[in-house]
Amino acid sequence: MIDRDSFLQDFRGETIGSIGTNSSSEETFQNKVLRPILKLQNDLLLAAFANYISKYKGDFYNLKLDKRLAVIENAVQKDVKFRNTLKGMVVGLFTKEEYLLYAANSSNLNKRMMTMLLERLKSQIQLFDQPTTL
Repeated sequence: MIDRDSFLQDFRGETIGSIGTNSSSEETFQNKVLRPILKLQNDLLLAAFANYISKYKGDFYNLKLDKRLAVIENAVQKDVKFRNTLKGMVVGLFTKEEYLLYAANSSNLNKRMMTMLLERLKSQIQLFDQPTTL
């Protein structure tokens, strides 16, 4: 049986984005760890946001596009409980070594993670045009 770390790295897939000799450790972590996990977890993240708007933002479907984008931004940036749920969906797929790197620089890596996650949700806003079960 393969160990958890090997399984996770194989399961997530390859690095997304380029990593060069001038890449910072945060940029390397972003492209090697965060991007593949966000891609893997995309359907789950979409379902979590669909659940969020059905529970807390019933009028979401009647809002204009700019207001919908604001709801997404507020949910990810300001709703601490929801934000922590999303973070957990990503951090739970770190290897032990990746977690130790993350823990040492969690503030900057959380900013990168939430920015990418926010852009991912916004770019798929058309999936939230009407109430669905994602």
